[in-house]
Amino acid sequence: MSETPTNRAIPDAATQVDIYRRMIRIERNDDLTRQQIRRGRITAPYYSARGQECIPSAISVLLNNDDKICTIYRGIHDMVAKDMPLRPLWAEICGRVDGTCKGKGGPMHLTHPETGVMVTTGIVGSSMPIANGFGWAALLDGTKQVTVAYFGDGASNIGAFHEALNLASVWKLPVIFVCQNNGFAEHTRYENGTSVDFIAKRAAGYGMPGYTVDGNDPLDVYAHAHAAIERARAGEGPTLLECKTFRFMGHVFGDNDAYMTKEEKAAAIEADPLPRFRQKLIDDGVASAEQLDELTAKIEAEVNDAIDYAVACEFPSDDELRRDVFAEEIPA
Repeated sequence: MSETPTNRAIPDAATQVDIYRRMIRIERNDDLTRQQIRRGRITAPYYSARGQECIPSAISVLLNNDDKICTIYRGIHDMVAKDMPLRPLWAEICGRVDGTCKGKGGPMHLTHPETGVMVTTGIVGSSMPIANGFGWAALLDGTKQVTVAYFGDGASNIGAFHEALNLASVWKLPVIFVCQNNGFAEHTRYENGTSVDFIAKRAAGYGMPGYTVDGNDPLDVYAHAHAAIERARAGEGPTLLECKTFRFMGHVFGDNDAYMTKEEKAAAIEADPLPRFRQKLIDDGVASAEQLDELTAKIEAEVNDAIDYAVACEFPSDDELRRDVFAEEIPA
């Protein structure tokens, strides 16, 4: 693993509140999604990322609107952190025609290029080679855009991980590879499926910096992401960030998470990074409890508005079945 970057970037007060806003936006959206499924209001596969809010929030606050992310099926939190609008997001979750993919993709295939959410893939690890494509395009176009590829610890064991890191390093692509290591590859514990103790060690084999980061500390994530993004914008190539965290829920909604011990799960929930960061903001005089409560209420209203909007939208018509499969018009 690489040494921790010197001159660690520290977010100012406004940026810390913005990180918290994104974290709360993820948590409220996640909680209300699970609520709607339990109530039978929507039927959809759902992969909760509760507990992982710090990672995309502290990264997205450093990204511009035209910077891109490629994520996976457990990636709605990444999109919410990137400030993807919630109305079209929820319409897609609910399978409605006003969704980001006309209701035909659902929660596992969300996109919103306007905010840089380029692809959500259900294929483990495939966010990485796609991110390389956007990184290559940025080099060809001469922009300073960066692309973040989000993936889980299990994806670090497949071919696409190794191929993508190698190519990104050879071509010095402006890509940040972010492994959200929550300790479980679907139903498999980390130590039962991965040969190294830290995924960040694998960066050395591809000639790029690799850091293991406290994924439950937004300031640690921010500092490492800041260094990686600045390096990418300067044309110095990719970085691998392994953000260690813990997901509070099972692999998929309804999973009984028997592969987690009760003790480790209870300890992780007790150390929930969301209330811990809230208290830090209050203790440091960055924001008052009243200000943060007001922010939470505003975000909850935003999510509820998106849900009501989505369920009022129409389902796709039958003639959409064959649309968006082939080009309807071939350019001359």
